[in-house]
Amino acid sequence: MPPKKKVKTESRASTPTQQATSLTLLDRPAGPRSTNAPLSTPHRSPPVTFAQELLDSSPSKTGKPRPTTSTSRLLEQACAHLIQADSRLQPIIEKHPCKLFSAEGLAEVIDPFQSLCSSIMAQQVSGAAASSIKNKFIGLFRDEADEELCTGKPSFPPPNKVASSEVAFLRKAGLSARKAEYIKGLAEKFMNEELTAAMLINASDEEILERLTAVRGLGLWSVQMFACFALKRTDIFSTGDLGVQRGMAAFMGRNVQKLKGNQGGKWKYMSESEMLHHSAKFAPYRSLFMWYMWRVEDVNVAAVETS
Repeated sequence: MPPKKKVKTESRASTPTQQATSLTLLDRPAGPRSTNAPLSTPHRSPPVTFAQELLDSSPSKTGKPRPTTSTSRLLEQACAHLIQADSRLQPIIEKHPCKLFSAEGLAEVIDPFQSLCSSIMAQQVSGAAASSIKNKFIGLFRDEADEELCTGKPSFPPPNKVASSEVAFLRKAGLSARKAEYIKGLAEKFMNEELTAAMLINASDEEILERLTAVRGLGLWSVQMFACFALKRTDIFSTGDLGVQRGMAAFMGRNVQKLKGNQGGKWKYMSESEMLHHSAKFAPYRSLFMWYMWRVEDVNVAAVETS
């Protein structure tokens, strides 16, 4: 009997349907106060995106502003706005291309449950430790059927599997008891649809911050980073982030080394009121302004970007 031929699963990625979906994700409606990332949901395809019907609806009917641009043009328009607001940003923008809000970056499909779980896992541990915990967590949910179907990187478990697991089982991944409880609670909120991809697409920035910070284990900074890096919302601004504070202070010509030694507490480099005042002119693209402030002081945000 001749040996069985191996099925080349790579060919699946180039079907006409998937090519069309990929092209659609690269150029679709976008807006400065919307979730611009396509979001995946368990057992659903294609991913949820900024609603097409908004293009044909008036703001009075939906209560939401119509899309003002497309994912292929959003970064260009945002950078033009930042430079117009403060021309000193031009050399920083030219030196540091922002892949996060590029057409390709905005086409990356995000699993919101996985992203929020990863954020909880990464709290108060090193990047390497967080990555190890995440890999072990995924491994907990792999069974023989998964092994047979697996053709590449193993997938993150869906909320229903995590919600039905005991805390003691989740802790086998290296999670503390509290983090395991947080992740189980988060899974329950996705499973009972208190949190959904549709809500994360359609809610305002304020609603998202309010809804997610009400979840145990998710603080304001974690939610702001999720809204910026995962949801690709363009007007998120974290005044409590020390890297942003330091970058803004340096951008404004202040001696950050001297400031660090003279001020204590949360506001080491600039006060919150100063940050809000000086960043106001960059709205509705303060997420990008924040990203460039990190670049000013070479702050490493790789762990946040990949979570």
